[in-house]
Amino acid sequence: ALESKFGEEYALLFVFNMRTAIELHRAWHMTLLTSKILQSVKDRFGLRMTWNLGVIRLKFRVEDGGFELHRKVPYDYDSEFQDLYMRIATALIQDRITVHEALIFQTDVKEGRHTARSGLFLRDFPGRLVVYPALAATCAVIFFGGDWVDAGVAAICGVATGLFEYALVTIGGEAKILIDLFAGMITGIIGALFYRFNGETYCLSAIFLGTLYWYFYGTAFVIGILEIITGELETGVTRFMAVSIKTFVLCLSASFGMLLTLEAPADVWKDQTSNCNQIQLGNMWWRIPLYLACSASALAQYRFRVVEYWRGLAVQLVGYEVQYQVAQFFVERSASEKDNLDTMASNLIGMACAVIAACILSKLIDFFQNRYYGQLLQRDTHRYDTDSKIDDCVFALYTCKVKFFSAVKIGRREELDKIELERKLKQETDELRDPNHPREEVKLEEKEENLLLDTIVNAESVNIWAMLMPTVYQLVPGSIIAKLWFSVIFPPDLIETERLIEGTNYTYFTYTLDYANENIYANLMVVATSLALGLIVGFAFVQSVEYLATAFAWWESDEMKEDRKKELNMRKGMYTMAKDSSDDPEEKESKLSTVMEEKEDGGEEDDEEAEGDDFEEESPAQEESPVTST
Repeated sequence: ALESKFGEEYALLFVFNMRTAIELHRAWHMTLLTSKILQSVKDRFGLRMTWNLGVIRLKFRVEDGGFELHRKVPYDYDSEFQDLYMRIATALIQDRITVHEALIFQTDVKEGRHTARSGLFLRDFPGRLVVYPALAATCAVIFFGGDWVDAGVAAICGVATGLFEYALVTIGGEAKILIDLFAGMITGIIGALFYRFNGETYCLSAIFLGTLYWYFYGTAFVIGILEIITGELETGVTRFMAVSIKTFVLCLSASFGMLLTLEAPADVWKDQTSNCNQIQLGNMWWRIPLYLACSASALAQYRFRVVEYWRGLAVQLVGYEVQYQVAQFFVERSASEKDNLDTMASNLIGMACAVIAACILSKLIDFFQNRYYGQLLQRDTHRYDTDSKIDDCVFALYTCKVKFFSAVKIGRREELDKIELERKLKQETDELRDPNHPREEVKLEEKEENLLLDTIVNAESVNIWAMLMPTVYQLVPGSIIAKLWFSVIFPPDLIETERLIEGTNYTYFTYTLDYANENIYANLMVVATSLALGLIVGFAFVQSVEYLATAFAWWESDEMKEDRKKELNMRKGMYTMAKDSSDDPEEKESKLSTVMEEKEDGGEEDDEEAEGDDFEEESPAQEESPVTST
């Protein structure tokens, strides 16, 4: 219907926007940023569509509600996919690729054709099984007060839960609903068996929380708070409740596993606390290396590109260390435990510093990446034709990196092929410019066309949220939610105090709540909200600095300032709701008419340019070296 009414390209753009929403939502569940990307595509091409991105269910409305499509998208996190899908959308918005190429590239991404073998191994079972014990063991020690023996038991529980999840996923269908139930119950049974038959020296809370950390959607909890703050109340509250109930199911299942194994699980839960926090992490030299090992496991869980682990680890280390040092500062400054201001400050500052670190790192990566891909795509003056050595150094550095990762079998073979393609393009372009050479055009084979499209998409700017999300995952309070539910299942004892009646020899007893154990919900809200505010403060600070740089950088060209404004506009979706022109009918009509006029003015000339190779449009110098494809 859309094709017959508006044409094939309009219909494909609608499909592209819907697929982008589905895959981005599956990869990160960041509704604010996803809406911003969809709105950018909608405004660029004048699409008449609206959407509602819920926690699980997505709704797409055609022609302002004339027809509605529903899609159900489960929770899953995929850093590589969210990065690629955002780059595809950005390349389409900037007219570097056509909508046909964008849809084909999306299909290839989903089928794993743009993922390295190392990523394919960790992306799904059975290779993914190696990540479960690594994350469980390291989390048990670095976060939850366990020792190395507890880490070993947590690793065993991790293997068991991974195998059960593998089996249920293989069965498929309604069996997937049982994943949380079996994960919690198996963890409770194994941990309780070790506690009962191998000496009562284990910290069960560290074992349980370390193993179930994989299933705690703490990131979604912070995103829910962020959505509530920014005005997405329905989605935020729904996400908040969904994560809380999911965590309660895990805790209840683990407790049931204890019930099947132990005679008095409530007494055991209270007694095992004396076995926790036996290691003073602050005095251990291996605290940071262990945290980095835990972070690497989290990056594997989030399907981060293996060759880019160093980026994620750098941002994770900044967030963790700032959070730790600020917390230590407040502990040394004041011994008061009657407030949560130190918790609020450490989490807010740590999260804000992580955001700033991610933005700075993305700027540096973009700087070097633009020079490297500028050479691959022949966008800039070739390094052999200039006196500057910067491009030579950058290209040599990237070439060494590509060859190293390819040699150790964790990189993509296509990255090596891109270097070979660059040499071919340089040689044949020089021949084309030589008036004495018979060459009339540069032709690309089908494989080289696909390689060129891959290069164009990956040349887009780094997705900051894809790099930042694992850090949020490491700082979020998923485990605090679990502690809250465990305190509900196993209520802490009242504090008994004996007091003397004045003027007599008689005494009486008073019973008060244990503040440290009863105030978990307050601590949970303080941590979650402060992390959400840290995200906002961090991005607001970066935006303010970039706005000032744009305003006072008189030496920069208008083109550079325009590029920075586009980046700023895209980054707003990190913590604000996307502005929809449908909210203002007059603005909507004017924007739609402007887009239609641009299409009419562009006419057939734009269509012809879209069929050529996109790297030629970046620089006027490239007009002299036409490259066509067979």
